[in-house]
Amino acid sequence: MSAATTAIEEPRAAAPVRVHVPPHSLASELRAIQIVWRRDLIRFKADRIRIAATFVQPLLFLFVLGSGLQQLSSAGTHGVNLKTFIYPGILCISVMFTAMFSAASIVWDREFGFLREMMVAPVRRSSIVIGKCLGGATVACSQGVIMILLGPAVGVDYNVTLILGIFGLQLLLAFTITAFGVMIAIRIKQMQAFFGVMQMIVMPMFFISGALFPVSGLPGWLTVLNRIDPLTYAVDPMRRLVFSHLSISPAARRALDPGVTWWGWRVPSLLEAAVVAALGLLMLGVAIWEFSGTE
Repeated sequence: MSAATTAIEEPRAAAPVRVHVPPHSLASELRAIQIVWRRDLIRFKADRIRIAATFVQPLLFLFVLGSGLQQLSSAGTHGVNLKTFIYPGILCISVMFTAMFSAASIVWDREFGFLREMMVAPVRRSSIVIGKCLGGATVACSQGVIMILLGPAVGVDYNVTLILGIFGLQLLLAFTITAFGVMIAIRIKQMQAFFGVMQMIVMPMFFISGALFPVSGLPGWLTVLNRIDPLTYAVDPMRRLVFSHLSISPAARRALDPGVTWWGWRVPSLLEAAVVAALGLLMLGVAIWEFSGTE
C-alpha cells in the first residue's frame, strides 16, 4: 500500500475549538445584573402559591390581631383605631418576609446545582449578588404596593405624597432585608436550615421594632434592643409619615408616635432612612465578599 493511500486512510485530527470569552466591561456586568434580576421576577410571577402565602401573615396581624385587640386597647390609643396604628408596621413586615423568601432562592439554587452554573459564568460574582438583591427588592415592593392599597380599609386615605413616601421607604427596606438574607443564605446549604434561621432572626426583629407598640416608656432592656434593631429605623419613619396625614389629637400623637430617640434627641426621618440604607450597603458588601470566596 502506497504512502499516499495510508495518509488518506488515517483519520485527521479534529481542529481545536476555540472558546472566546469576552473581556469584562460595564455593559456585560450590567447585563448580568439584569438577567439575575429578571430571573427572580419570572420565578415569582410563576409561583402563585407563594404570592398568596406571603399575604396571609400581614393580613392576620392587621385585621385579626388589630380587630381583636381594639376593644382592649381603646383607652390607650386615644380614639385611634389600633389597625391604623399597626398599619405602618404591617407595611414593613409584608416587605420583610417577601424579601427574605427571595433571598432563600440562593439556597435553593445551591441545592439544585444552578448556583454553580452562575458562579462559573464569565461575570463578576458581585454582579450576581447585586442582581439578586435588586430582584428581591423589586419582588418585595410589588407585594408592598398591594398592602399600600389597603390603606382606606384601616382609616388611612390615599395621598400622593404619602404613597410615594411609603413606597420609597419600602424599596429601601426591601433592598436592605434582601441583602441581609443573601448574606445569611450564602453560608447555608439546606433550605430547612435557612427557614429555621429566618424564624429565629426575623420574627424577633419584627416584634422588637415597635411595629405593634409605641417605642416610648419601654423597660430599659427592651429600649436597648429596640434601638439596635435595624427594622426600628424603617417602622418609625413609616409611622411618622402615616400619622402626618391623619387628623388626630395631640395627646394621641404624643402617645402613639413618640419617635425614636438617642439620649433624649428625636432622630429625624431622613437620618433613620440613611441608617437603613447604610446597613443595606454594608450587608451587600459582606454578601459580595462571602460570595467571592465561595467555591
